[in-house]
Amino acid sequence: MEMQRGVVGDLTKFPDLVEACARHDVLANAARLLQAARQAGLPVIHCTAAFRPDRAGSHTGNCPFIVSLLKDPRHMLEGTPATEVLPSLRADTDLESRRHHGFSPFTGTALDMTLRSLGVTSVVALGVSLNLGIPGLALEAVNLGYRVTVVTDAVAGIPEEYARAVLRHTISLLATRATTADLVEGWKS
Repeated sequence: MEMQRGVVGDLTKFPDLVEACARHDVLANAARLLQAARQAGLPVIHCTAAFRPDRAGSHTGNCPFIVSLLKDPRHMLEGTPATEVLPSLRADTDLESRRHHGFSPFTGTALDMTLRSLGVTSVVALGVSLNLGIPGLALEAVNLGYRVTVVTDAVAGIPEEYARAVLRHTISLLATRATTADLVEGWKS
């Protein structure tokens, strides 16, 4: 989720989040996991965020975090390099589900229908952040009837203590927690 150049890549406005990803090898673990998923024949869907230049489809004044982001009116504009999935994580066979508002990749997108049309009943979540997006994804997926696994070494949030607390006290109530190695090994068998 949101493994985009403008979030955790070279065009980021979140250096602390990039540092958290580096500390935990999130990008390397994500790349390894996505490659294993592809090799196992599992669909890979990148859940991304962007804004239209006219902000149509986006609630921009109801959340302090979004208000702060949009002080730079060019931040994460649709079609700009900042919205691209990190090249090391992308393959031609991957799908993308983009949203223009909110913190859950399910609300206002075709993600649920895409997953159902592919016969998916379990969602594996990785990316950023444990502050908002990953809990939003897990909660909405569970509400829609999916089983959820959060990859503990392929997610990050800030500050570190809070991120670990979210995994321990929130994600543990919604999802299975697993490491990249656990899933890669499981998909091999």
